[in-house]
Amino acid sequence: MNIFNKIVVGTLPLVPKPVVRKFANRYIAGDRLEHAVETAKRLNDKDIMGTIDVLGEDVLNREDASRAKRDCLSVLEAIDKHRLNANQSIKLTSLGLKIDLDFCLRNLTEILKTARSFNIFVRVDMEDSSCTDDTIKIFEESHKHFNNCGIVLQSYLRRSCDDAVNLIKLGANFRLCKGIYIEPEEIAFKEKQEIRDSFLKILRLIMESGSYAGIATHDDYLINGSCKIISELKKTPEQYEFQMLLGVRENLRDKIIKNGHRMRVYIPFGTHWYQYSIRRFKENPQMAGYIIKSIITGGK
Repeated sequence: MNIFNKIVVGTLPLVPKPVVRKFANRYIAGDRLEHAVETAKRLNDKDIMGTIDVLGEDVLNREDASRAKRDCLSVLEAIDKHRLNANQSIKLTSLGLKIDLDFCLRNLTEILKTARSFNIFVRVDMEDSSCTDDTIKIFEESHKHFNNCGIVLQSYLRRSCDDAVNLIKLGANFRLCKGIYIEPEEIAFKEKQEIRDSFLKILRLIMESGSYAGIATHDDYLINGSCKIISELKKTPEQYEFQMLLGVRENLRDKIIKNGHRMRVYIPFGTHWYQYSIRRFKENPQMAGYIIKSIITGGK
């Protein structure tokens, strides 16, 4: 991160929301479900799978969590109605993880039942470290009854290798990513290469076990390392997939597909676009720099 972009990231909260929205549009499908559906259709036309997510997390009252559950059910209905090649991603804090675990589990169970009736897969996202134990606990309980769900591991967490070993025993389906939340050094790797090494170590564990792997990265080093593991283990395209964010490194995305790998793109939508976008800009400071430069130059 250069000095200019580092300063920009620190001042993002001062940037007017309409300006942030202009640049956020590349990362989100839109405010409404119909926008996500149209985005998924466009991706499907390019032989790219999707995973649709209703933006919103850290819900702290039951009414909002119940509303989030209904939104998730609407996504499932839309995927089925439009015959999209897509699954669903959900964050458990939107379903009440921080309110009551049993309440959250009931909400997730209703979603998984509906998803199973439509033959749709649901990915349980991983959030910051304060949620890791509870997320795994709820996933493990859900996985006893539903085989149409998977979980996420973040390679920058020091615990993730052990979590992978334990979840492999359950027959879990994985998405593996680096992780973007700010965590203390005692629980998270900080050096770029440490995180990369952890990623490839965990991926090898997952793939050697025969578990399904969603390889979520835009990092050339990790993509090349993943392809090497895939080749060494003689994996077929049905045993894994690459995953990328909407609007990020599309040329690389197309190259991966051209090389014979399957690709799934994360399709977020909803009115809670601002919080998600700020997190994306912090992950990719260069885009944040574009915002300020646009303000300075008047968008020219």
